[in-house]
Amino acid sequence: MSPLLFLEQTLNGLQLGVTLFLIAAGLTLVLGIMNLVNLAHGSLYMLGAFFAASFARLTGSFALGVALALPAAAAVGYAVERLILRHLYARDHLDQVLATFGMILFFNELTKVIWGPMALFVDVPKALSGRVELIPGAPYPVYRLAVLAAGLTVAVALWWMIARTRLGMLIRAGASNREMVGALGVDIERLYAAVFALGAALAAFAGALAGPLYVVEIGMGDAILIKVFVVIVIGGIGSIRGAFVGALIVGIADTFGRILPALAGLPAALAEMAIYVLMATILFFRPTGLFAARA
Repeated sequence: MSPLLFLEQTLNGLQLGVTLFLIAAGLTLVLGIMNLVNLAHGSLYMLGAFFAASFARLTGSFALGVALALPAAAAVGYAVERLILRHLYARDHLDQVLATFGMILFFNELTKVIWGPMALFVDVPKALSGRVELIPGAPYPVYRLAVLAAGLTVAVALWWMIARTRLGMLIRAGASNREMVGALGVDIERLYAAVFALGAALAAFAGALAGPLYVVEIGMGDAILIKVFVVIVIGGIGSIRGAFVGALIVGIADTFGRILPALAGLPAALAEMAIYVLMATILFFRPTGLFAARA
């Protein structure tokens, strides 16, 4: 592998990693605080992509479309938590899995009713449509660098919120011992709603940024959700730091796991195995993940 190809694939892996982190951050908090297995979290990623594509067409601005998609997805997440998920907190994980799997089917069909069965294609914003040479002879798409920068910025902002604000303190306490937080007089229902709306907005942001890179289509959140769960398991349930580190590890491992077998002439099936072998290896040494906030 040439140094230029190595650099390009490393950047691709980091860009995939920050995208996975945006989805995983909210989901790991939901798992850590609410002890809720939400298979429908990928649907919020899908809705974010559809919202952003629609608002961008209406306003003529991709940035404005993304900005409008976030509160729209947060509102959907808040409504889902209030109307459906709040009734599942006391149920076992099997009931949660079945209920949220049903929600996947519901959101897929609802999306088909609203936007139709055809995929949407989103153009890369003109201001970000070029390429830049990071080193001579290695042009790289500006938009992918912008996605990477946006993801890292959100990661820093999320770290600041978790580490430096009262809401972050409650989130960290809830991830460690939610029963004690409730006993101390914290309004658990409001905390749950805020965390879920935040997670919905982060997933929608990832979907909105992914629109120009991939096809915006029904069910696009289902496949990526599998990688997101791998990220959470590797990083540790309830840990934002773990989600970030796990996402970068999975992003790079998945990217190189796809290109190295092709370069070596090995079966393509090995590419799909890479992140799962990595997960099994990490769990062998750290059964609760790298930075588990909740066992």
